[in-house]
Amino acid sequence: MTDDAGYRYPIALTRSDIEAVLPHRGDIFFCQRLTIDGPHHFSGVARWSGDNPLIRGHFPGMPVVPGVMLIEAAAQLAGAGLLVGDPYVKTLPAASVGVLAGVRNGWFKAAVRPETDVAFAIQCRQLAPALVQVNAQITVGDSEAARVEFSLAYVPSEQVFAG
Repeated sequence: MTDDAGYRYPIALTRSDIEAVLPHRGDIFFCQRLTIDGPHHFSGVARWSGDNPLIRGHFPGMPVVPGVMLIEAAAQLAGAGLLVGDPYVKTLPAASVGVLAGVRNGWFKAAVRPETDVAFAIQCRQLAPALVQVNAQITVGDSEAARVEFSLAYVPSEQVFAG
């Protein structure tokens, strides 16, 4: 499918493709792959290593991926999808960076274990020139593990990295 701006969907991104557009590195980078089905529709996969120090301590002997990491993974996947596949976001100044601006809802229905592929179905809606609402359904296998709703804001990188 080609849209009015000439984008051809779907766009498939590997882990290294996602890494090329996001600043995240090390233990905080969770994305494995992302498919951009349209300017505001994405599906992706995240995975956490059992060696991640945050997971090793949550909970010892019964490791569970913290809910905040599920929200962060959804934000990373949505951010990469918007940066690569949304013609409007491409018009923002190059020095802009997407940041988690607020979490409206989070429903966690099942524990997510490390070393498991976790699927994200993401829909976004532009709320203001630099503000996007994100809704994500998070599944493991055929079971829904969580649903989250949050906002991403695009701000000048010097605001984020100042100081």
